[in-house]
Amino acid sequence: MIEVQQALKILRETSPKQIRESRDLKDSLGYVLSEEIIAPIDLPNFDQSAMDGYAVNVKTGNEVYEMIGEVQAGSANEPVLLPGQCVRIFTGAKVPVTANTVIQQEWAITNGNEVRFDRAVEKGRNIRPKGEQIKKGSMALEKGSVLNAASIGFLAGMGITELPVCRKPTVHILTTGNELIPPGHDLAPGQIFESNSIMLQSALNTFGFDEVQVATVPDDYEKTVQVIKTALENADLLMLSGGISVGDYDYVYKALLENQVNELFYKVNQKPGKPLYFGKKYQQIVAALPGNPAAALSCFYIYVLPTLNQMYGKGFQGLKTSKALMAESYSKKGSRAQFLKAKLDKNQVRPLGGQSSAMLKSFSEANVLIYIPTEAETVLKGEEVLVYHIHV
Repeated sequence: MIEVQQALKILRETSPKQIRESRDLKDSLGYVLSEEIIAPIDLPNFDQSAMDGYAVNVKTGNEVYEMIGEVQAGSANEPVLLPGQCVRIFTGAKVPVTANTVIQQEWAITNGNEVRFDRAVEKGRNIRPKGEQIKKGSMALEKGSVLNAASIGFLAGMGITELPVCRKPTVHILTTGNELIPPGHDLAPGQIFESNSIMLQSALNTFGFDEVQVATVPDDYEKTVQVIKTALENADLLMLSGGISVGDYDYVYKALLENQVNELFYKVNQKPGKPLYFGKKYQQIVAALPGNPAAALSCFYIYVLPTLNQMYGKGFQGLKTSKALMAESYSKKGSRAQFLKAKLDKNQVRPLGGQSSAMLKSFSEANVLIYIPTEAETVLKGEEVLVYHIHV
């Protein structure tokens, strides 16, 4: 059995490198860049009007300007303005080289081709200069950037259509147990509704991992071996729930050995989630989580999420963490590290009732997990603790 930080260190050092692919810009939302992007053009690629108004060649002391034409957005028209002349111009249009300011239309008083302005005309107003946003050849986005709506629009504005990204890891979820019945069916005595797979799939989807397949296998050794074999042939990460402990009908550990999965660690000195297993076969990662729902979800947040993010090019990062002050004292039972379901309000955090590894009601009410390390026995009211923020 190893400590929490040892387990995290092993995963940080052994998680596979990301697989790269090329992807259409329009289908790249949420993906991670596998290379930096260099701007192929200046943006904007010409001096651009920031508003509807008049492009003016300022003449000192001139009160009346002669309007000699107009420039629409998208027009290649390039009128030559002498001092004291102007053209009607529209937002996004190319500012003539001979204009040195753009005055908004609200300031203009027109009379035929004569234009006056009701306040002083100053040079350099309302022009977006060529390359103001980015210069050609400059780095537009760093490697490892997560593509959002703004970055996609930014790249589209430079005419980019294809992007080098990290492929999203494919995940197979496998739940085990004769007692598990899908919701919507009638329960026989001794049966329970299977909830871990939809819970874990929802957690994966929350963080952008949508290449997910789900299967359930009964407590049968040969079937468990075969389902694991198939999953390892098709998934980057296999996440199992249940069957990893040492009961007479817990076949997962033996089935993983049969499939020649190399153990990274088994059992962590923590509560909940002691019977946690991680293994690796070639470039595939196996995470065998406890069957109790709250333990499974805690292990997903603390161990599986940063592993997937590293496989996806984001680095070994999991839930956001911060420090908070305990709203009440708490004493551990036993010598294991603990992850407590808790409610954070401003900078005060309070453990919730229902800390059992089987209870999801309190988990659904929690917004953080409090981490209490192995060496701590009692955490006093007002003492600072590390919290993991559950909701993104």
